[in-house]
Amino acid sequence: MTTASEPGPARPDPSLSAIISERRHLINLAYRLLGSLADAEDVVQETYTRWYAMSREQQEAIESPGAWLTRVAGRICLDLLGSARARRERYVGEWIPEPLPDRTEWISGRPGASTLDPADRVTLDESVNMAFLVVLESMTPAERVAFILHDVFRYSFAEVADIVGRTPAACRQLASSARRRIRAAQSPATATAQQAGIVRDFKQAWEAKDIDALIGLLDPGATAISDGGGLVNAALRPIEGSERIARYAIDIADRVPNMTILERTVNGQPGLVAQQDGVTVTVMAFDVAGDRITRIWAVRNPDKLRPWTAGQPH
Repeated sequence: MTTASEPGPARPDPSLSAIISERRHLINLAYRLLGSLADAEDVVQETYTRWYAMSREQQEAIESPGAWLTRVAGRICLDLLGSARARRERYVGEWIPEPLPDRTEWISGRPGASTLDPADRVTLDESVNMAFLVVLESMTPAERVAFILHDVFRYSFAEVADIVGRTPAACRQLASSARRRIRAAQSPATATAQQAGIVRDFKQAWEAKDIDALIGLLDPGATAISDGGGLVNAALRPIEGSERIARYAIDIADRVPNMTILERTVNGQPGLVAQQDGVTVTVMAFDVAGDRITRIWAVRNPDKLRPWTAGQPH
């Protein structure tokens, strides 16, 4: 992508390295805004395409290339969020955000890309846990963008306003509304070690087909949601109640006797992965309140499992 101004080895363009160094930030931003790694990658690619479509003079006239890239990526995300609702209405079954593995297990889904490429990793913190992302899905596009940019990435409301196309005061109200939604949906905090123990107990009870133990680990009002995208078998509607979820889990264990269940980090929190013949077919995230599981999200859509499956046998 660099060109030499004189014969001999090409010398790196310092402005180019500065632009490329923004990639990880843009991936992190776009994933939180869209809940889809595939869409986030497309947004970042489109953002860079727009940058390189400008002349060198136009690029040099931009005071802060990083701010320009963020503004463009944010606007593309806002447009995508606006059209996402129509796409979700056509989606087969329930839609769950794409789950992310722990950074030590990240597998790049792009052919030829290094599995250790840090530019493709999303930083795993509380703003990417599955419960948080699911609440974001309930927000309007403008609420989501204002909240993520201000509360998570610490942009000023003046900067947010430039992206959202509203006044700073309006963006402040959007972020406040989003904050209320987050607070209303949040479960009481449970220590990670305690969560891991409960998820481990769930795994062991599932493997043992111990329905009483499963029911005891689930909140009576628990909900389980699965996402197959119409590509693989999955429950088309949420399964509600501890006993129904437990029976559904046992039914899966009976129908898929060669399934291997592994403890894994999913979006920064304790989760489970189900494999068949060494291939990841389901990634499960959990919401835990106290000592009970309140929500389970099981992603089975293979298009959403690329970071988990690239390089695995087919």
